[in-house]
Parts: sequence; C-alpha cells; structure tokens
Amino acid sequence: MPYLLKFPQGSRPALFVAREKRFLIHVLLDGRPVTAHTNNSGSMLGLLRPGMEVFLSPAASPGRRLPYTLELVRPCGDWVGVNTLAPNRLLKRAWETRALPELGAYTDFTAEAKWGDSRLDAKLTGPDGEFWIEAKNVTMVEDGVACFPDAVTERGQKHLLELMELAKRGVRVGVFLAVQRPDGQCFGPADFIDPRFAELFWQALDRGVEFFPHVVHATPDGIALGRRLPIVPQP
Repeated sequence: MPYLLKFPQGSRPALFVAREKRFLIHVLLDGRPVTAHTNNSGSMLGLLRPGMEVFLSPAASPGRRLPYTLELVRPCGDWVGVNTLAPNRLLKRAWETRALPELGAYTDFTAEAKWGDSRLDAKLTGPDGEFWIEAKNVTMVEDGVACFPDAVTERGQKHLLELMELAKRGVRVGVFLAVQRPDGQCFGPADFIDPRFAELFWQALDRGVEFFPHVVHATPDGIALGRRLPIVPQP
C-alpha cells in the first residue's frame, strides 16, 4: 500500500509519560525527559498510557520552544495517528494523486478556503463547479464503530451547520473522515460524547452533505489511505 505522506527527517520514537493540559505531553526520548507539543484538543480517549510507544516529528522552526510534535501513538499493536493536521494534508495529497474517487476530476485545490466569517478545510473547483470539504481525524472505536468526536466540539457543530447552508444553495459539500483505527468496521457519530454533533450529523446526511470515512494506515514509515467504511444505520 503506497504511502501518501511521509514524516520529516529527524522524526523520532519515544516513550509516553504523561499529558499536561491539552497541548503538552511529557515523553522519554533516548531516556531523557522531553516536553513535546500535541495539536490534538480531543480527549484521545483510551489512547494515552504511560510507557507506551509514541512517534514525534521535529518542529518546522528550529527556534520553537517545544522541539517535537506528537504524530503517532501505539496503545496496542497498531499505530494511531493523532496529529489533527494529517487529514488535511492527506486530503490534499489524495487530490494530487487521484487516490480518492470521491474527489472526482476537480482541477484546483484551495486550503483553508474562506466562506462567510469562517474557513473550511478545502475548496475544490473545476468544470463541475465547487466542492467544499471539511477533514476530521477519527481515533476512537467502540464495538467496531469508528466514532467522532471524542470530546464535545462546538467547532465541529458549526462546520456541519455551514456545510448544510452551502448544500441548501446547491453547492456540493462533504466531510472526509480519516479513521486512524484499523479495527473500525463502520462509522457513526459519537452521540454518547456530543449529542448535538450527532443530531447535526444526521441532519447533514439527510440534506446532501457527503460523508466519506476511510481507514488510514499510519506507521513511522508514513501514512497510507485504506478502504472506505460504511455509515451505521440512522437511529
């Protein structure tokens, strides 16, 4: 399976020690304590255990206070990608390589496209018009169901409302869900975490928002795109 994304030179394995607040983690790197950044504001429920393997990438700026960013965790046998920027990067790379059939033959890709007072992750344009897409990172699985979100997300709720508004205007819209867990057999909204998001998810699905969850295979060698998952039946 080809890797669509590779980690930068200088990426390193480490051992997880603890998480501090939302955006800091403490690790042992070559046996010495190091504090690293995580951009994942979710709970990462069930993923962080003292002593487990993690994988870090170096900061793009050598002067940054925290020299590494958390990319992968290994709670059991499989690696799980927890960098919330990875789905956006994967989406763009999939468009460039035509790896996602859902993206069709759009000729232009604009990241962080502005609509109203917000920005959506991507706007694709071409002879068939526009396709606005949000990208989400999915790291939680319950009884074989890959679930999102793992914490209440007002931002995610807002995005669904914005996509529904665009759909009402006749614009194609969708959500790319990067399911970082190979044990996920299908996808469903986490109504036991964020009931409002789940309510909006089903509304959006009924109103023409396309959801395409794909398994993502992440290892220290890179990130590959896997099969598309079905969506659970609406309750």
